[in-house]
Amino acid sequence: MSENQAFELLRDETIAEVNSRARLYRHKKTGAEVLSLSNDDENKVFGITFKTPPEDSTGVAHILEHSVLCGSRKYPVKEPFVELLKGSLHTFLNAMTFPDKTAYPVASQNLQDFYNLVDVYLDAVLFPLISENTFRQEGWHYELDATQGPLTYKGVVFNEMKGAYSSPAAVLGKVSQQSLYPDTTYGVNSGGDPAKIPDLTYDYFKNFHARFYHPSNARIVFYGDDDPAERLNILEGYLGQFDRIEVDATVALQKRFTAPRHITQTYSAGDGETSNGKTGMVSVNWMLDPIADQADAMALSVLEYALVGTSASPLRKALTDSGLGEGLTGSGVADDYRQPMFTVGLKGIDEGDAGKVEALIIATLDQLSRDGIAAETIEASINSLEFSLRENNTGSFPRGISLMFRTMRTWLHGGDPLEPLSFEAALSTLKARLAAGERVFEGLIRDRILDNTHRTTVLLKADPGQAAREAAEERARLDAAKAQMDDAEIAEVMSTMHTLKALQEAVDAPEELAKIPSLTLADLPRENKTIPSEESRMGDTRVFFHELTTSGIVYVDLGLDLHGLDPKLLPYLPIFTRALLQTGTKTEDFVSLSQRIGRSTGGIGTNRFISGTLHKGETAAWLFVRGKAVPEKTSELLAIITDVLLGARLDNKERVRQMVLEEKAGFESRLSGMGNSLVSMRIKANLHEADWVSEQLGGISYLFFLRELAAEIDRDWAGVAARLEAIRVAIVNRAGMVANVTSDRTLWQGFAPELATFLDGLPSAPVTFTAWPASLGLDAEGLTMPAPVNFVGKGADIMKLGYKPSGATAVAIKYLNTGYLWDKVRVQGGAYGSSSSFQEVTGSFVFTSYRDPNLLATLDAYDQASTFLGNGIGDAELTRSIIGVIGQIDGYQLPDAKGFTSLIQTLIGDSAERRQRRRDEVLGTTSADFRALATVLAEASKIGHVAVLGSEGAIKVANDERGGFLKVTRVL
Repeated sequence: MSENQAFELLRDETIAEVNSRARLYRHKKTGAEVLSLSNDDENKVFGITFKTPPEDSTGVAHILEHSVLCGSRKYPVKEPFVELLKGSLHTFLNAMTFPDKTAYPVASQNLQDFYNLVDVYLDAVLFPLISENTFRQEGWHYELDATQGPLTYKGVVFNEMKGAYSSPAAVLGKVSQQSLYPDTTYGVNSGGDPAKIPDLTYDYFKNFHARFYHPSNARIVFYGDDDPAERLNILEGYLGQFDRIEVDATVALQKRFTAPRHITQTYSAGDGETSNGKTGMVSVNWMLDPIADQADAMALSVLEYALVGTSASPLRKALTDSGLGEGLTGSGVADDYRQPMFTVGLKGIDEGDAGKVEALIIATLDQLSRDGIAAETIEASINSLEFSLRENNTGSFPRGISLMFRTMRTWLHGGDPLEPLSFEAALSTLKARLAAGERVFEGLIRDRILDNTHRTTVLLKADPGQAAREAAEERARLDAAKAQMDDAEIAEVMSTMHTLKALQEAVDAPEELAKIPSLTLADLPRENKTIPSEESRMGDTRVFFHELTTSGIVYVDLGLDLHGLDPKLLPYLPIFTRALLQTGTKTEDFVSLSQRIGRSTGGIGTNRFISGTLHKGETAAWLFVRGKAVPEKTSELLAIITDVLLGARLDNKERVRQMVLEEKAGFESRLSGMGNSLVSMRIKANLHEADWVSEQLGGISYLFFLRELAAEIDRDWAGVAARLEAIRVAIVNRAGMVANVTSDRTLWQGFAPELATFLDGLPSAPVTFTAWPASLGLDAEGLTMPAPVNFVGKGADIMKLGYKPSGATAVAIKYLNTGYLWDKVRVQGGAYGSSSSFQEVTGSFVFTSYRDPNLLATLDAYDQASTFLGNGIGDAELTRSIIGVIGQIDGYQLPDAKGFTSLIQTLIGDSAERRQRRRDEVLGTTSADFRALATVLAEASKIGHVAVLGSEGAIKVANDERGGFLKVTRVL
């Protein structure tokens, strides 16, 4: 390509490890640095990242991240971001705030759509409107319903961070980080502390953008198969409007501690949490030296995996075997900081045992540094990391964005952005050092950790009074603020609030909306993408093969039908699933098994699939054992699966006890982050058998079951072990299995005989089916936990009300989510998010909100959604919504995901013909389809099931106002 004269080419080299030609440029006029990665990946990526070190915990960087996407010079509508959500083919569209940077990445497979996304994002970050009302909406503002009423805070980020601070695990992680870096930007909360967010002023907010959102402080990445010359042309159109400035965005180095420090803090807990005495959490944290080079980074990655990467890793195992806690805290190396941190700890401890946990961690590390880490563990760790690097499987997350963040580890702080993309030399160096007998990891443990006095130990204690105390402190602050206002200032607060609400409710002018670049319906492919699939039988097992290019890897999915399980056994299934891989086998303990899996495969995992089917009333219920390996190791992969299916030590009481406690503690710590999915599951469990099963295996019912199971293990271990064994007998049956293989055809031809032999070695019996319940029998629930925000859900089976779904249903829901619910519940209501969803296979339609300060107002908003849809839709909005749904249908998938998706489609009875018919219906959507959904939602509003997970106070107020309509259950 001919070089763009506005840019200076600094580097040009091929990086085989990521199959890319890398060109590093500097924009001559501004100094902006650009990394252009060219390859054959159709999932094109653009990202612009600014170094944004905050000085305090007001959340300025986070609020700015939200706000720049709310209108710009070229696109002066309320929220261009939402318009892109509605009507682009994006495979990724978001923005992220980190402790030291803010990133704006997008991805799309469609070239014109990709260019559209890049243009909107560049204009957003470089020329945002960021009005004071946007600051109020996304950050914080006062609200006052009447001159004599109480003052309150509202704001999207304010409520988001209130929800984040209600998660003990998140609090521990943040306090641990801040404890190590008290004198640098890592010592504050870039996301924002709810107690500090109201200290942020609009002037400081605006100045923060002026200081840091400038090309001179930008690092820009392009990735994919688009024209590399056009990338530079697009950038020059924006960057050329600026001159170079000096940006002081240095992240200072933290001065080292001369002695370890101990910190104790509290978290908001419910009374139920403090009843069992195991309410503490502790982490031991070390600040490490800046990573020297890629070899250093590689060694640290292997060490992290060896120490805590699996249940059999020695440090992790020592902690779980100790009985001191219920599960690990978030543990490992955080290498995105200028000075990385290593953290490890336990949750669910007796608060008085924090010193014992700290001593155990240090003693275990000391023993490993002296006696060494088992060679088998090191070999497994290196193989696992190497397989992961070579496969480069990022799932649904675009590979280009993953690589972009990898470059930032060095690039952000003045290092070489290309170095983290290459790994062959570093891997070879590490292997050579180990082959020469060097004690690499023992030395790292000693030098980087044990002899490192820059250590903190953080104890987090449960405080059942904290939520009330924080609410009182906030109330006092608000009351004091109001007391200082005269009548004119109070009137100004109310006027500002009404102005903001009016702006939020205002409709963008059609001529302004038309400026947002969009594809047309004519640009969309009319045919669905197809996934090759061949079905055969090996004995009495159905076998599926998908011929796809998999870069020399064989992907295997073994599906075990769950229909033979008694409903009383279903809640035990998640523990059974973990036990398959974490209890050992008849011939090896679970440490040896874990080492064997790491040495010989790319990983073996499990997941469940529970769904309604397109065969009326039926449920698809499967447990999948999924593995991957290179061809020379596929026989060993199958041998391991045989050993775990037939020989897993389900009678290993101590391991099962540990897994139950880990599962319970993990569930409880995730509650505040998955509340919307939990209320959705709870509602749908009243509507269909498949969703009842899902809720038993992963919902609130499952949490209650785990608490009972923890006691049952000691009370009736023989009974528990017998039930686990009964699950094995019922589902390990090749007559009820499916096998799914994704690979090149030549690999399949070599693997098929091995698979046939493997299946022949499994038991076979007549397949039985057991009826399962189809409802929890609950109409309206209030599930309480100590949180200042709520997760509000309402739903019904709309097909039972006579609704006939089509592809157009998805278009109407897209419009509802990105229009009405976004505006009403998020923008106007202050919730962090809200959405609706529909399952055609069950008929369930559910509304949910996320980190929502409201309850009844949100339920009312759901009930009014039918009016919004009944008003129909304009042609431009209809086109955008259709495009958005086609983008979802044509989402990007890597080969293993394609093979698994094809299998799932078969299992639920979804044919290629039906999918094409649905696509045609999407493309042919009219306003009449919106009115049809509106009609049934109006009926559903009268009978819908309600579930709310949130604060006891909010649920009590709602019950007082609506006659006690919520049945209250304490969750935490």
